Parts: sequence; structure tokens; C-alpha cells
Amino acid sequence: MSPRCRPNAATARQADPAKRRLTALRAALAAAALGLVAAPASAADTVRISGLSDVAFGSISSFSTDAVNAQDVCLYAKNPPQNAYRITASGSGAGGAFTLSSGTATLPFEVQWSDRAGQTVGTQLVANQPLTAQNSSIGAGSADDCSSGVAATASLILILRSAAVAAASSGDYSGSLTLLVAPE
Repeated sequence: MSPRCRPNAATARQADPAKRRLTALRAALAAAALGLVAAPASAADTVRISGLSDVAFGSISSFSTDAVNAQDVCLYAKNPPQNAYRITASGSGAGGAFTLSSGTATLPFEVQWSDRAGQTVGTQLVANQPLTAQNSSIGAGSADDCSSGVAATASLILILRSAAVAAASSGDYSGSLTLLVAPE
């Protein structure tokens, strides 16, 4: 993700609004290192995730509104009887923190997950901490395992909080997000 903004919030508020823009804010979050981890339960337990894409926040011109990017994905979990899974996320920041970087400057972002498609708000993920008791709407008994382009079953929501963006140093920011999914 690449933001451009004024060196600090006080300077940005005094500057001409056209010059306060955070431009070219992009992230290769979802396409970055996506890992699928199968738990050592049984051969019948499987998970699959598809439909993730790069995240591009585009040009941000308002420092008073959070930037939200939600995307629907297909998550298949065959783990009878509930088709339950857990998801763990880690970012490219220190210790797996959800941060973007531009040189030595960092910009935090938030990650939320919903086990239902079409959501713009989900459960807050904590870096390196599994979110458990998630359920896939497709699984045991289902002929579709996300390999044939089935409709989305879950939502990944990424958020840049306005306060963090307003305080960010000028620069191009980038980062990655790794998602680990396992049957439960």
C-alpha cells in the first residue's frame, strides 16, 4: 500500500485540501503470501480458499473518513459436522503486525473477517492469533470445493483508520498479509 500525505497532521490540516491527498495508496495484501495449513486431524479434513485479490485503496483525499476495502472470498472447509475452520492472519510488520511501511515510516491497518459473504464489518483479527469457530457454508456433502468458482462464502475486510492516515509521513507504503486457514 502506498500513501502520500503531509509530514504530520497539523501541517496537513493547514495545507490546501487539494495538496493534502494521500495518493497512490495500494497494497498487495491479499495476493501476498497466502498460506493454507491443514491441521493434522484426518485425511477427510480439508480447507480451500480462493477469490483473494490485491487490495488498492486508490487516492485518499479525506483524512476524516476511514478507508475500507472489503472483498468476498470462497472458503471451503470439509470438517463434519459443522465445517468449522480457524483463520490466522499476520502482517509484514514487526512480529507479524498489520503495518505498511515506507522506508522507516509505518502505517497500521486493521484486518477483520466474517464467515459470511457480502460483509463490510467483521470480527477484528489480532496478528498471529487464530479466530476460531468459523463455519463454511460449503463443506461436507458439497460437490463444490471452491475450485469451480462457487459464490463467495466469507469476507475479508481491510481498514485504514483516518487518524493513522492523517498522521502518516509522506511516502509510498507497501506491505503484505498472510492468511493461514485450518479445519477445526
